[in-house]
Amino acid sequence: MCRNIKTLFNFEPPATDAERRAAAEQFVRKVSGSTRPSQANAPAFEQAIEEVAASVHTLLGSLTTTAPTKNREQERLKAQARAAKRFAGSVTG
Repeated sequence: MCRNIKTLFNFEPPATDAERRAAAEQFVRKVSGSTRPSQANAPAFEQAIEEVAASVHTLLGSLTTTAPTKNREQERLKAQARAAKRFAGSVTG
């Protein structure tokens, strides 16, 4: 799975259209093996992004959970702390 695709379910505020599209674009890039399609493939690439984004929208609207809603800002801060800890020893001068 692409590392750049972020979890979108069970957050407050809910995922935006832009976030769903970005995740869809990352997925299509990964599956196609291309970050930028050729001009000949651009329409197919764009159609795939739109279809995946629509499927993500449907999926997120259908999922249910009993878990408490996560706060985006708190999760972002936790991720930053994990990254700082993980990469603290890898900084070279």
